[in-house]
Amino acid sequence: MIYHITTPAAWNKAQQDGHYLPEGFEQEGFIHCSKKEQIVGVGERYYAGRTGLLILGINPDQLTSKLVFENLIGGDDFFPHIYGPLNLDAVESTAEFGQNASGVFNFPTEWTPVK
Repeated sequence: MIYHITTPAAWNKAQQDGHYLPEGFEQEGFIHCSKKEQIVGVGERYYAGRTGLLILGINPDQLTSKLVFENLIGGDDFFPHIYGPLNLDAVESTAEFGQNASGVFNFPTEWTPVK
């Protein structure tokens, strides 16, 4: 499983469009994703103080776009990037992604299956 942070509004738009493309896709050329052990750190680095976030749980075996594990910023950690639209049938579940009272993100324990 790989994971992508988004908003409920963006996910709702994807369901209307029939595929998901995040804001900034045209500039970046790919969809940023994370492995389970990376998602909390990504939340803390890029989404601190934000509320109303959603994580998509994505089955990489169901992707129709190319998936590449790469490091574009240096270091030893490789992140999954989807080079193209995210087909909705690859998204198996969603979960709210929030911070505790100390402002720390936690990996969700409750997931909603996508029908």
